[in-house]
Amino acid sequence: MPLSLSGTRMAGLSGLRGIMADVAASAAGASADEWLNLSVGNPAPIPAARDMWRAALTESAAEDFDEAGCRYGPSRGSHALVEAIARYFHRTYGWELGPENIVVGPGSQMVCFAAAALFAGPGLHGDRRIVLPLVPDYTGYQGLCMHEDGIVGVPPLIHREKGHHFRYALDTQTLRRRTDIGMMLISSPGNPTGRALSRADLDELKAIAAEREVPLFVDNAYGAPFPRIAEVHTEPVLNDSIVNCFSASKAGLPGERIGFAIGHPTYMEPLASFMSNSVLHAPQLAQHALARVMADGRLDTTTSTAITPYYREKKRFVEELLGELLPTDIDWRMHSGDGGMFCWLWVDHPWFDDITLYRRLKERKVFIVPGRHFFVDPLRTPGLAEHATRCFRLSLSADEKVITEGVHRLADVLRELREEAA
Repeated sequence: MPLSLSGTRMAGLSGLRGIMADVAASAAGASADEWLNLSVGNPAPIPAARDMWRAALTESAAEDFDEAGCRYGPSRGSHALVEAIARYFHRTYGWELGPENIVVGPGSQMVCFAAAALFAGPGLHGDRRIVLPLVPDYTGYQGLCMHEDGIVGVPPLIHREKGHHFRYALDTQTLRRRTDIGMMLISSPGNPTGRALSRADLDELKAIAAEREVPLFVDNAYGAPFPRIAEVHTEPVLNDSIVNCFSASKAGLPGERIGFAIGHPTYMEPLASFMSNSVLHAPQLAQHALARVMADGRLDTTTSTAITPYYREKKRFVEELLGELLPTDIDWRMHSGDGGMFCWLWVDHPWFDDITLYRRLKERKVFIVPGRHFFVDPLRTPGLAEHATRCFRLSLSADEKVITEGVHRLADVLRELREEAA
């Protein structure tokens, strides 16, 4: 069946589609328990977070079902959640928000998809693109734009650090040379690296957005004020040029797809209209559950006492495990940062290739994510292909036994690849 140009793009095998295919493969059939899944971004089943959401959803089903489950609601978001968001961010940061500043969607990824359709693509003043100011970044962003070449990424500055560490930095000079920015989009803390924007980073990006009169979307799915999975250097900032996106997913409710954006009405009104024209509104029972835990303090308590400590300890465990098990005569490096749901690794040798590693580990029932999926067209970007294809991502969501065995098999494959190239 012939597809449209945009249909061909959206039906293609992307990095995110590959991850979801691996998730399905590792969860189906009699051999499901044999797989060691170190690729998925599903949050870990932290008991305190699970219990919080179960209780809140039970309360909502019992008390809000007629209003939430048996009738349509506002496309901007349920009155209960929009009001809870406004009060929560006033209490937390002193922000003065009205309904015109808030839009709720079925997941923050859908909010970003709507933004891409609204602010990027062909227009009266030529083609405008989604610009990722710092790659690598979330692989799902690459499926946001239905236009060919509608998304571009700015390569990072790479700084080697002591031991087995390195860090990326923004290249704002290269970013400023772009004349086709329709919107900017960045995750902070980032997926896959855990790197968080500093105040200087944010000020620079905010200034560029204001100069170009385009929105800067900051995806806080891993950051502040919840779930604080990775270290946060700068709390969210309310500014006319910034649209802050938040999600319930990494706080332990990924299956219900609830996210929201906060920003100036100039950007929020088109987003609200897009929700009306596409999905009507986000699932309302889950909206009521999120409103409850934001209003009564359960979300903040669970974040500070369970979610943040869990991932901080998991990152420490995996960092020590990598140092213990990976060959000492291989130049491997992990991106610096505290906490985070992932480890981002760089193997700086000519014999290493991310897709080859992925296939070899898959033969051993281990899933990881090849690094190139987190860059935008790295093979077409001068100087970037070599680095992008020498990186890969490990998830920290699995239990320690699974991670330990997975890293053992990773170390074995790295030795094999090195010996084959000798």
